[in-house]
Amino acid sequence: MSSAPPPTAGQLVRFSAIAVPVAAAGLPLGVYLPAIYARDYGLSLTTIGIIFLLGRLWDAIADPAMGALSDRTRSIHGRRKPWIAAGGIVFGLSSIFLFFPPFGVTPLSLGLVLFFFYLGWTAVQIPFQAWSGEVSGDYHQRTRIATYQTVVTSSALLLTLILPTIADQLRPGDGRLQLTLMGGLVLLTIVPALFLTLTALREPPLPPLPASRPRLGETIRAITGEPLLLRVLASDFAVTLAQNIRAALIVFFVTFYMGRPEWAGGLFLFQFVFGIFAGPIWLKIGRRYGKHRTAVAGELVQVAINLSLLLVTPDSFPLLLALTLAQGLAQGSGNLMLRAIVADVADKHRLDSGEDRTGLYYSVFSLAGKTATAVAVGIALPLVSWLGFDPKGVNSPDALTGLLLVFALGPAIAHAFSAALIARFPLDEAAHAEIRRQLEPGSPGYAFAE
Repeated sequence: MSSAPPPTAGQLVRFSAIAVPVAAAGLPLGVYLPAIYARDYGLSLTTIGIIFLLGRLWDAIADPAMGALSDRTRSIHGRRKPWIAAGGIVFGLSSIFLFFPPFGVTPLSLGLVLFFFYLGWTAVQIPFQAWSGEVSGDYHQRTRIATYQTVVTSSALLLTLILPTIADQLRPGDGRLQLTLMGGLVLLTIVPALFLTLTALREPPLPPLPASRPRLGETIRAITGEPLLLRVLASDFAVTLAQNIRAALIVFFVTFYMGRPEWAGGLFLFQFVFGIFAGPIWLKIGRRYGKHRTAVAGELVQVAINLSLLLVTPDSFPLLLALTLAQGLAQGSGNLMLRAIVADVADKHRLDSGEDRTGLYYSVFSLAGKTATAVAVGIALPLVSWLGFDPKGVNSPDALTGLLLVFALGPAIAHAFSAALIARFPLDEAAHAEIRRQLEPGSPGYAFAE
C-alpha cells in the first residue's frame, strides 16, 4: 500500500474551505429566507412552500445524477475539480439573486433562482464529498478529513447564526438587512474558498472508465444491492431526523414551555459554540475504538441527553443550559463517523464489482440527510399540533407537556434507532485494511492509488 504522507493540518483546513459558503447559504435557506420573503417581499407562505418543495425535489434528482456524472468524468484536472469549479460559479451567481434580489421577488423569479442555486450547490457539494473520501485510503485518515470539514462547517454556521442577531440589534425586524449580511458572507467567501479548496490537494489518479455506460437499473442495483451502504444511509437518516426534530421545536420549547423567549435564538447559538469543539473529541475516540463503535457511542450519548430533557421544568433553566452544552459536544458525532464510513463501503463495492461509485454513494448519502430534514418538519409540527400545542394561542399544561414529550422523546427514539442500525457493523479497521490491500495496483479491483 502507498506510503504517501497524510495531508497536513494546513492542507485540510484549506481543503475544507468550500464548506464555509455552502454552510453560510444553507442555513438561511431553511431558517430565514422563507419568512423574509413572506414578510418583506409579499409572497404568500403557500407559494413559498410550494416553490421550496419543488426546489427540494429538483435537488433530489440532481444529487444522484451529479454523483454518477462526476464518477465518469475524465479531464486533465481530475474528475471532481471541474464540477466544483463550475458549480461554484453557478452557486455564487445565483446567490446574488437569492440574497440581493435586484427587481423584487416573484414566484417565477424565485423558482428560477432556486433551480440554478440548487444546481450549483449540488455540483459543488457532491463531487467535494466524493473527493474527500478519496484523499486517503487509510481508515482513520478518512475520519480525520471528515473532522476538519465538520469543524469548518460548524464555525461557518456559528458565524451565520450571529449575523441575524447583529441585524436585529441594528434595525430590529429588517429582513432585507439580514439578507444583506448573510448573503454578503456567502459572496465574500465563495471565490477564496474555491481557490483554497481546488489548490489544497491533488486528486488521486483516475480509475479505469467502465467499458459501457451504466444504465439506470444497474445504478439502482449498485445502491440497493449493497446492504452495508443501506445500513449507513438508514442510520444517517435517523441521526438527521433526530437533529431536525429538535431544531424544528427548539424555539417553541424555549419560548412556550420554558417561558424564556429571549433565549429562543441564543440557546441554539450556545449549542453551536460547543459544537465546534465536538469534532476533535470524537476524532480521538474514533481512532481508539473505530468508526462504527464511536458512532454507536455518540448516538447513545444523544439518547441519554434527550431523555434527560424530560426532567427539565420551567424553573430548571440551568439544567437545560447544561444539557444544551452536552448536546453541542455530542453534536454531529454520528454524522461525522457515518460520512467517513461511506468511503470505506465504496472501497468494498469497488473490490466486489470493479466499479468506482464513490460519487454516487456520497450523493445518495447526501440525499438521505436532505430527506430526513424534510420528514422531521413533517412529523414534529403536525404531531405537537395534534397534541394541542398552538404557537398563536394560549396553551394548556397538557399541550405544553405534549411539546416536551415530542421534543425529548422524538430525537431519543431516532438516535437509538441509528445506534441499533450501525451496531456490529462488519467493515471495521481490519476488514478495510484487507480491502485496501487487495486494491493495490495490479489487482483486479484496483481503482486508484492513495
